[in-house]
Amino acid sequence: MRILGIDPGYGITGFGLIDAQGGCYRLLNCGAITTPPNMAFPWRLEVIYNDMTQLLQVAKPDAVAIEELFFGQNVTTGINVAQSRGVILLSIQQAGLPLAEYKPMQVKQAVVGYGNATKHQVQDMTRRLLGLPSMPKPDDAADAIAIALCHARSSTSLLARAAAQGKRPG
Repeated sequence: MRILGIDPGYGITGFGLIDAQGGCYRLLNCGAITTPPNMAFPWRLEVIYNDMTQLLQVAKPDAVAIEELFFGQNVTTGINVAQSRGVILLSIQQAGLPLAEYKPMQVKQAVVGYGNATKHQVQDMTRRLLGLPSMPKPDDAADAIAIALCHARSSTSLLARAAAQGKRPG
């Protein structure tokens, strides 16, 4: 299964495309969609939408996983990220792809096994799971790869398989 992970943002939107077969994972591509800070915000949204639409066409993922929005202290930044996330969700919906959304704690739990893991622990485990010599840059791409891994590991769990079949596990 080809899974595209997305770490949404309006300055940098990270993406990571992995291939997940059973318990084996392989990084296929990663990078970032960037917009210049001096560009008017509506234009930045258009760049993100157009680039995401093109990425979905080229990457041909079987599923897309995106991080849910976490509002920290800067609400204005959160609102802008939410708008960016909206155009990303629109492009995924228009592509007709299955979408999964994960909270940051869910990503940490799925990748590291501990919901309060540090960013360094998540990146180190991501690197190990993919057998990479070092973590890809920028950090937004590394985060997106972890989101894709979260989906791969979550979608193969007993609970996920049971939910897909409409049954209770066990």
